[in-house]
Amino acid sequence: MNTKKKSPTAGAKSSRQPSTRPEDQRLSIGSSFAYGFQHVLTMYGGIIAPPLIIGAAAGMSSQDIGLLIAACLFVGGLATILQTVGIPFFGSKLPLVQGVSFAGVSTMVAIVHGGGGIQSVFGSVIIASLIGLAITPLFSRIIRFFPPVVTGTVITTIGLTLMPVAANWAMGGNSKAPNYGSMANIGLAAATMGIVLLLSKVGNAAISRLSILLAMVVGTVIAFVTGMADFSKVGQGDIVAFPTPFAFGPPTFHIAAIISMLIVILVTLTETSADIIAVGEIVGTKVDSKRIGDGLRADMLSSAISPIFGSFTQSAFAQNVGLVAITGIKSRFVVSAGGLILVVLGLLPVLGRVVAAVPTPVLGGAGVVLFGTVAASGIRTLSKVEYRNNMNLIIVAASIGFGMIPIAAPTFYDQFPSWFGTIFHSGISSAAVMAILLNLLFNHLKAGNSENQSVFVAGTGRVIREEDIACLAHGDRFEDGKLIDCDGKEVPVQSVSKSPEH
Repeated sequence: MNTKKKSPTAGAKSSRQPSTRPEDQRLSIGSSFAYGFQHVLTMYGGIIAPPLIIGAAAGMSSQDIGLLIAACLFVGGLATILQTVGIPFFGSKLPLVQGVSFAGVSTMVAIVHGGGGIQSVFGSVIIASLIGLAITPLFSRIIRFFPPVVTGTVITTIGLTLMPVAANWAMGGNSKAPNYGSMANIGLAAATMGIVLLLSKVGNAAISRLSILLAMVVGTVIAFVTGMADFSKVGQGDIVAFPTPFAFGPPTFHIAAIISMLIVILVTLTETSADIIAVGEIVGTKVDSKRIGDGLRADMLSSAISPIFGSFTQSAFAQNVGLVAITGIKSRFVVSAGGLILVVLGLLPVLGRVVAAVPTPVLGGAGVVLFGTVAASGIRTLSKVEYRNNMNLIIVAASIGFGMIPIAAPTFYDQFPSWFGTIFHSGISSAAVMAILLNLLFNHLKAGNSENQSVFVAGTGRVIREEDIACLAHGDRFEDGKLIDCDGKEVPVQSVSKSPEH
């Protein structure tokens, strides 16, 4: 009888278990949309940059580029909702913001310049994404090859590789502008960063968590007062516009373009896998192969559908991972609210133009804190790694160093085959590939490993061999550099070179 009475209770507890996950926390509607809007502001500059670059390369008019931007916002919002809310087999149900991936920008520009035009870009994205959707099971099984030594390295690299983006924003965003890198731009970025830090110190938890959003608002007000913000173009153009399917013509399919885009999809899968693991570490929730697979499938499905509305490959935005860390708001429904805001911005270009009026230096000042937080989260993960008597130190060193090459020298891979450059020009992909391979080499394929593999092992901690301890007797001790036995007599220490052969 007791067993029967307890079973329903146990079942009820089991059914409530998923709600205890940090990412399943539900905030009030007002708070959800406030924090969601903060996510939108954080990634807005990044999501509109690819259509600006690709549209300009295709020779589009400003009106058509505006349609591209609206489409990218609209699709990014839908992709974010799919990723965070999820449906069976699609969506990691983690606080990940989706948007147009930077990984494919250079490839898409090359396709446009190769004569295929924007239609060939859309066609290659559709086919390559469908292929990516088919191969996601392979990527979802790599979770066991991502111990803290790998995840910490990748998270740290994500933060470090984003710092040039923040610096570029702080300088003005447009290197051809006459005021690029001016004291005014950098001063505005510094003021915004200072406001973030000051608001983070405020005792009020709500203000502290909204520090990024409030700092951006204050920074924009400062810019407006000083004449550095221009809202004159907000009223120009349509107020409401729904993305028209195939507005730029039907997609065309070319083998070379599809192969090039498939490489981009592989990079996107790698980066999204890293972002899913990274946000899982920050949120403090379990990320297994099934969850990675669901997240990657959502990525690929969104990417395959996006060209219908005039958008491109979709990927998780690394900068928003930093926002989750710095605010402590881990709810996926907050990011879902941000996705809904993106959808609305895609339908209301006038609101998009308001957000677009936020000066780039303001984004840069906030970005320094955000991206630095991502790197700090990676360092925190690396602090959990055991470095004694193993090769983990050299795994971290080589992987981060390899990931920094394209950041320190952007032209490093210019003479390499285009497919190689496409993959390794991303510091995140470079570090992830190197960390995974080195972890396999040193921690999984142990054949050939010796007790003294490298100077890196010796440098990670003191190690005493078991045979040395066996030679000691009870009561032996060291005093003033001499070995003394239990009777107080000195025990002679013979050098290895004079010891007899064994």
